[in-house]
Amino acid sequence: MNAGDRYAPALRWLHWISFALVLIAYVAINVRGLFPRGSEGRADSLAIHALAGIAVLLLVLPRLSTRLKHPSPPIVPAMDKWSQALSKITHVALYAFLIAQPIMGIVTLQIAGKPVSLFGVTVLPAFFGAGDRELAHPWEDVHGLVGEIFYYVIGLHILAALWHHFGRKDNTLRRMA
Repeated sequence: MNAGDRYAPALRWLHWISFALVLIAYVAINVRGLFPRGSEGRADSLAIHALAGIAVLLLVLPRLSTRLKHPSPPIVPAMDKWSQALSKITHVALYAFLIAQPIMGIVTLQIAGKPVSLFGVTVLPAFFGAGDRELAHPWEDVHGLVGEIFYYVIGLHILAALWHHFGRKDNTLRRMA
């Protein structure tokens, strides 16, 4: 493949780093349930989840900026209009998730008055003091629901990439490799 047949190197790196961070966030929040409430392991799992989410949020702006500066390479063979529209909707949803989900997580922690600490070091303090756990609960519920919905959107994204590679035999997956 020529350089023009692939996404810009920075965008490819940001894509795969974002993927790794989202995976870490999901694994950490699921592992959290293995530890008893109030334990250091549970707190560290939540901190890893939060830090991965914050890192994802910090990468979104350079990722969007790079994507706007460097147009997407064409898919060969080209997709039909319906598939192109579905692809655009899915990508907008993924970017919205990468922005909104970490923000909801940060807002939840701040409303609850919980700092983010990892291995005893505070990384993100609770800026508003003790907080209000009752007020934070609906935010936490929405954050969890959106996270669960995005298991499916991320799964759809992965399945679509595999379908393009093995089914359509186009260059979609190779453009990001």
